[in-house]
Amino acid sequence: MDLVLIGLLGGLITGISPCILPVLPVIFLTGGAQSASFEGAGEVIPARRSRPYLVIAGLVLSFTLVTLVGSLILGLLGLPQDVLRWAGIIVLIIIGVGLLIPRFEQLLEKPFQWLPRKEVKNQGSGFGVGLALGAVFVPCAGPVLAAIIVAGSTGQIGPGTVLLTVSFSIGVAVPLLIFALAGRSVVNRIRAFRTRERGLRIAAGIAMIALAVGLVFNVPQMLQRLLPDYTAPLQQELTENDAAEEALGLGGLVNDENRDLDKCTSGAEELESCGTAPSIRGIEQWLNTPDGEAIELDDLRGQVVLIDFWAYSCINCQRSIPHVVGWDETYRDAGLQVIGIHSPEYAFEKDAGNVAAGIRDFGIEYPVALDNTLSTWTNYRNRYWPAHYLIDAEGTVRHISFGEGNYEATEKMIRELLVDADPDVRLPAESGVEDETPELGSTTPETFLGSSKDVNYGGGDEYGAGTSEFSFPADQDEDTFALDGTWEIASQYATPAESGAEVRLRYRASEVRMVLAGEGEVTVTADGDSRTIDVSGTPRSYRLLQGEPGSGELTVQIPEGIQAYSFTFG
Repeated sequence: MDLVLIGLLGGLITGISPCILPVLPVIFLTGGAQSASFEGAGEVIPARRSRPYLVIAGLVLSFTLVTLVGSLILGLLGLPQDVLRWAGIIVLIIIGVGLLIPRFEQLLEKPFQWLPRKEVKNQGSGFGVGLALGAVFVPCAGPVLAAIIVAGSTGQIGPGTVLLTVSFSIGVAVPLLIFALAGRSVVNRIRAFRTRERGLRIAAGIAMIALAVGLVFNVPQMLQRLLPDYTAPLQQELTENDAAEEALGLGGLVNDENRDLDKCTSGAEELESCGTAPSIRGIEQWLNTPDGEAIELDDLRGQVVLIDFWAYSCINCQRSIPHVVGWDETYRDAGLQVIGIHSPEYAFEKDAGNVAAGIRDFGIEYPVALDNTLSTWTNYRNRYWPAHYLIDAEGTVRHISFGEGNYEATEKMIRELLVDADPDVRLPAESGVEDETPELGSTTPETFLGSSKDVNYGGGDEYGAGTSEFSFPADQDEDTFALDGTWEIASQYATPAESGAEVRLRYRASEVRMVLAGEGEVTVTADGDSRTIDVSGTPRSYRLLQGEPGSGELTVQIPEGIQAYSFTFG
């Protein structure tokens, strides 16, 4: 009952939030107006009374399926995660054209003729409209929806998750259904509308095509930025209590496998006991194992295991990996098994070829699991790149370290556990890898150029998805970047739309790197000196400059055909 109530209330609150506004005209016209009775040619064209319900039912069904199993199915098929959204947008355009051209709409509704059509002449069922809307319907991601999305994308779908999702969808549907029924009531009551069926159909088609075009250019997100989310306090009041957190945990991060991880303190200097290590799950592919064979933690009892969460383009991981490689080389024969869990931050990091190239560059010889759906990441309730989980010979997590640093203490505990596992073991000398972790706060934070994660933008222009003209500001804050020229901003990268485009960066670091992809030469100018860097192939990290720690400014001229993902700092 807790799950049902939280889901229903969370859905109802979401159903009156600003992010619902873009779909309301479509719901009003296609679900409401088209379900009214019309007068024409001396007769009354009967109403399809079930149409509002079927439009909303289609929306609820497709939204539920896309949210729960969409990522899993796309992963199995090897398709991009946004393919369902684009498919829904295309279908919306097709249905919109169908509303403008009646014969075309009849063809579209044909697959749903099994639904009741008794004595109805003027409309199709609307179920297909609802299915398309559900595929592109992106309500505000409050705590309830976040728990559902995490469960769906990681495969942790149980009865509780399904119950929460269905109740949430019903909660969202109630305000939409009320709006659709209001649309039908308005048309039935006002004669000027009842005699203009064709005009309302055209308006519905235009509204649907406009919604599809708006989704392409992220207009709903722009609308949400203009309007404050007046429902946020209600969402917080609903979920910020022990009962709600416990209920949402059934479909979120906390489960029986990882519940005891809270007993570990990140970066502790001494061994702790934090429950049996959660399983490695949802792995798409294993690298560096015989014939790609999977590894089960249960089969490693008797050995000390170090699990390292990393991503190959993450500069924090790049500084951490030499220590992990050093531990593997030093203690492998003494009973240490290192397992790298590659949990991608970018879509391009899901590519096995890219990861394999990173493995070669870093000299990694231990097994690496491709955790492309973040299933293992979530099962460990992890939130950091890198993160180290040290497991003893009995399978118990004894130490957790998030982020860089703490290497000396971690190695000391590795040695302790190896002796505990085999008192007769002869340990070699310590690995001796120098700790080059920058002092906390001494460098500019990792800076992303894509619209979905843009951080530290210091230009005066609005920064968002699409193609826009930019110019450098007269004054630019420290730890920011700015653009000049015409740029196309995608979700994960920025790329010049014409020649002469530049990025200006103000930084604090001893090393500046940039993740780039494509073919061409970039020109880096700093302190009056310029040099070119050849860029070729899939995304990888390129060093722009290295020197003594300090602050400075550099400009990178980037030609067309190159994608810029992020700046990282050392």
